[in-house]
Amino acid sequence: MIKVWKLGLISYDTAFKIQTSIARKHLDSMMKGITVNYDTLLLVEHKPVYTVGIRDDTPNEEILRLRSLGAEFRKTNRGGLITFHGPGQLVAYPIINLKHFKSSVKWYVNSLEETVIQMCKELGINASRSPHTGVWVEDNKIAAIGVHASRYVTTHGISLNCDIDLSWFEHIDPCGIADKGVTSLTKETGMLCTTDNMMPIFLQNFEKVFDCKTEDLETDTQQEILSSVYNKLMVDRA
Repeated sequence: MIKVWKLGLISYDTAFKIQTSIARKHLDSMMKGITVNYDTLLLVEHKPVYTVGIRDDTPNEEILRLRSLGAEFRKTNRGGLITFHGPGQLVAYPIINLKHFKSSVKWYVNSLEETVIQMCKELGINASRSPHTGVWVEDNKIAAIGVHASRYVTTHGISLNCDIDLSWFEHIDPCGIADKGVTSLTKETGMLCTTDNMMPIFLQNFEKVFDCKTEDLETDTQQEILSSVYNKLMVDRA
């Protein structure tokens, strides 16, 4: 069973703090030898932000240029290079213990890709893998992946271009690949594919690929996590 938390449009920083809080629950229970299932799937949209992974060395002048476009810029501890997140993109962050599924990060990345490939197939889009991580429609990336795992507890995840403004990607080489493009579900189908409309299809395929059930995260647990995130934010500011 994986709990699903649909957070809507939130900042990248807030989503990362929520991920960290849930991952901490996983790791703390493991250290104490307590068997509790904290497996959670966050589904969000982000306010415009360019993010980079642990291998990034973006110069300061480039960061300033990207921020001048009206987006934030964040360095993260995920794998992968530069990408963009913004409204119209469905971002899925599974904070799960892979030992509940298969203790393999390679299997995990493959499963995230397969979820989107099967979803695209359902929508009449021929999507596939390539030597580059992510999901592709010919030479155009429709979903980007960047993950982190600590003791098999995952953070970060996959971003699927639903009805996102693709012009944001024109200012970068997405994922560091200069000769490839990006696309979206709306562009490929010719129909308006909002994140709200695509979310149930994503979840159905996620359940099939990961062989799991999902249900909404309880409101009291949401409030507990949000309170811990808020309290940490106040401490950091102090």
